Amino acid sequence: MDEEKTTVCAARGLVRSPDGTRIAYERYGDGDGTPVILVSGALGTAGSERVLAGLLARRFPVVAYDRRGRGASGDNGPYAVEREIADLAALVDAVGGTAGTAAVHGTACGGALALAAAAAGVPVGPVSVYEPPYGSEAAERRGRVRALLDRGRRGEALDLLLGEGAGVPAQPRPVLEALTHTLAYDDAVVGDGSVPAARLGRVHARVLVVDGGASPSWTRRVARTVAAAVPRGRHRTLTGQTHQVAPHVLAPVIEDFLEDCLADEAAATGT
Repeated sequence: MDEEKTTVCAARGLVRSPDGTRIAYERYGDGDGTPVILVSGALGTAGSERVLAGLLARRFPVVAYDRRGRGASGDNGPYAVEREIADLAALVDAVGGTAGTAAVHGTACGGALALAAAAAGVPVGPVSVYEPPYGSEAAERRGRVRALLDRGRRGEALDLLLGEGAGVPAQPRPVLEALTHTLAYDDAVVGDGSVPAARLGRVHARVLVVDGGASPSWTRRVARTVAAAVPRGRHRTLTGQTHQVAPHVLAPVIEDFLEDCLADEAAATGT
């Protein structure tokens, strides 16, 4: 693990995934407590998470990273979901300190990846996710995006997402277009769109599933289904929020969830 101090965040660093892929990350906050790793959704990078990271860093060390194929990270192929899980595992190992673990928050497809990693046995602590995009409605849109990508029509795929309010990060169009190939990666993470109940049943971590009260009703139905499928899951709706959730609204919810988990852990161990 190599780190370089910066003025934007506490440090930028690189870790190597088992297949040799370079994974770039940004670290925020001080202290040696359990870090929170932020996993971005479609077309997101570490930079997309800076506002949320800065808010959470008031109480926890925070790490945001560029998923493979994005930002400063590499993209050794061929793509496989297992490789992305291994990327997150390498990051947990690098930043998890003596405990060798980290809490994880994932947005949209990043939430689906965080849950897949937890189910695969990556040593994560509490997991929070915002609107994981399971369900037939999201699957139908991903199918249309995938068809455009298969024909090399990346600009049209991006236009489709922008036109349907899919929660695309606020970045210049050239930046977003350079990331459109990773939409196929997110599609692989989510799979056929059905809630993977059997896989979620293998998640031992405590999980908070959050949705926005102003999002379409199907997102709430999916969120509740995901929370029910996880043995230690809970669900919360944020009044007035959409898929593009306001960081200042989401951050306190994540903070309270993590504090509750840490308090319960301390009570259980007598520390």
